[in-house]
Amino acid sequence: MSAGGTGRGRKIVLWRHGQTAWNLERRFQGSLDIALTETGVGQARRAARLLASLKPHAIVASDLRRAAATAAELAAITSLEVAHDAGLRETYAGAWQGLTHEEIIGQYGEQYAAWKRGEPVRRGGGELETEVADRAAPVVLKHADKLPDSGTLVVVSHGGTIRTTIGRLLGLESHHWEGLGGLSNCCWSVLGEGARGWRLLEHNAGTLPEPVLGDDT
Repeated sequence: MSAGGTGRGRKIVLWRHGQTAWNLERRFQGSLDIALTETGVGQARRAARLLASLKPHAIVASDLRRAAATAAELAAITSLEVAHDAGLRETYAGAWQGLTHEEIIGQYGEQYAAWKRGEPVRRGGGELETEVADRAAPVVLKHADKLPDSGTLVVVSHGGTIRTTIGRLLGLESHHWEGLGGLSNCCWSVLGEGARGWRLLEHNAGTLPEPVLGDDT
């Protein structure tokens, strides 16, 4: 479900939220509402200064605190209002939420292995990755459609949601989405509008290489 190639030259920046305490603990956050650490706020401020130089026309963010607070740093510099949408929340993962990476491997090892193989898995009894894309990608496209020609939209969301959304907008089959590496905290990917739809121009940009600590690892 990629956008048609209208040649309008729009860009979509998909920006992951800053660090949380649960990221450091490698604890699965999912749709739980975890706040940024002080480091996470600092990451968002630094990244916002870089993203402001792209002169974005609009910002839309997940309504979870870690994404909303990240978006607020860019809004403060650009004077843009942030539209919040629950469709951009991280994957709901049921019983996995709140567990550390090691606990998930210990309690749900077969389910985890099947997910990493690219099989459709309801992690912890929660959402399929395709269902996450079903709710998130239309939100992104709705806001992108409002951009002027050559306009830029910043989408502030979560690692797993961003990965599935990129996969959907690029028209990749879902079992190939794992081929898109995870985003480090407060890094972003850029999609540009080409003649045949959206193209991935940058991935995990914004900093020197950092470990990826998130729900999609």
